[in-house]
Amino acid sequence: MAHGAQYPDTGVLPDVLPIFPLPGALLLPGGQLPLNIFEPRYLNMTLDAMAHGRVIGMIQPQPVAGEEPRDPDLREAPEVFAVGCLGRIVSFAETGDGRLLITLLGQTRFRVAEELPMAGGYRRVRPDFAGFAADLDGAATPNIDRGRLLAAAARFFEARGLQADWSGIEDAPDALLVTSLAMACPFDLRDKQALLESATASARAALLVDLLEMAARGPAADPAGASH
Repeated sequence: MAHGAQYPDTGVLPDVLPIFPLPGALLLPGGQLPLNIFEPRYLNMTLDAMAHGRVIGMIQPQPVAGEEPRDPDLREAPEVFAVGCLGRIVSFAETGDGRLLITLLGQTRFRVAEELPMAGGYRRVRPDFAGFAADLDGAATPNIDRGRLLAAAARFFEARGLQADWSGIEDAPDALLVTSLAMACPFDLRDKQALLESATASARAALLVDLLEMAARGPAADPAGASH
């Protein structure tokens, strides 16, 4: 799937959007997020989404003081951040044990205008897409110091003991490079939210470099897994 692929109905935005509050799981416009769905409420959500536009809103729950990074996922209905990202289901597979394996392609960010009554056990919101029209125009090319970004990423991966396909990373266009690294790196969920809410692609790239350089010097964060 091409980065930021366009479909005939790209830009047809829903009035009601199911949301998937998942700490540490960042979806950005143009990025792809694989998900392993197994909870009954999210199985319901995914099947309903497949029948109604194939869109789901990824959003992070807000942490509270003294909470560990994974804890928001343990609350029944945690407060969520104001901004999430609408994802289109571009890959769907059923497993023999009742799970669904899907991939979301990020389309556009949204702001939560209102939370609506639940349906099928999952949460829904009325999304506000105002201010994010540029997300649908395709991945903007960020103004980045590519050498500094790659060097910061290499130090970060080495410090964390992480493996990476460096040939693929080095060959990636700037927009895909920033999006992929921002989504894949195990930053704190507040940092991931800041990356999501960055006003421009260049601002996101600059923040990403800062986070990589700071994290390479500090202790490892406890990332949340993208399964539910």
